[in-house]
Amino acid sequence: MGNSALRSHLETSQKTGVFQLTAKGLQEFPEELQRLTANLRTVDLSGNKIEVLPASIGNFLQLRSLTLNSNRLTALPSEMGKLKKLETLCLNGNRIERLPPTLGQLKALRTLNLAGNQISEFPLGLGTLRQLDMLDLSRNHIHIVPPEVSDLQAIEINLNQNQISVVSPEISRCPRLKVLRLEENCLELSSIPQAILSDSQVSLLSLEGNLFEVKNLREIEGYEKYMERFTATKKKFA
Repeated sequence: MGNSALRSHLETSQKTGVFQLTAKGLQEFPEELQRLTANLRTVDLSGNKIEVLPASIGNFLQLRSLTLNSNRLTALPSEMGKLKKLETLCLNGNRIERLPPTLGQLKALRTLNLAGNQISEFPLGLGTLRQLDMLDLSRNHIHIVPPEVSDLQAIEINLNQNQISVVSPEISRCPRLKVLRLEENCLELSSIPQAILSDSQVSLLSLEGNLFEVKNLREIEGYEKYMERFTATKKKFA
């Protein structure tokens, strides 16, 4: 991509606070963006070939939305934790294996999309994200949903298309969890904690494509309580 094209993008971004440069074959995060650290609120660099996010990402203190879907990232710098105003972080379709602990410092974060990465362990340390509404970990390699999941404030957790065979009953203690997606995993009927049905806020539990027929869910104690919440929610949005 020519310098003049990049320059005109930068000039526009200075005025709008938005920098979008998708599917242009970029191999690294544009260094020129450093000139706009005081202005930029939205950055979208999806569909490029970026392998590394530089430590200088931590300088973009006004950033509210960062999207780097379909790149080649394998890790995130710890400096990400400095983005205190960040509300949306979309990193779908990369090669990320784990998250830096500092991600738990993104106090404004509402949406965290990590679908289609190489994550094999459920990320811990996200319970400090008190504003988190949506956590998407679908299409990864997670095997176990651990007890620490109870710390999460998310309203929706998407774990479709992983390799999950164990779900901790503690998930029923997630204070705001309404939608739990576990489609196409390795769950037996006996792996579904009764507490999700009887003692949680969950009103949509998605389980198609596991090792049992979904209709058999009604055999688990607490199914009626779950159906009451499910029906009430449907009525609300009807």
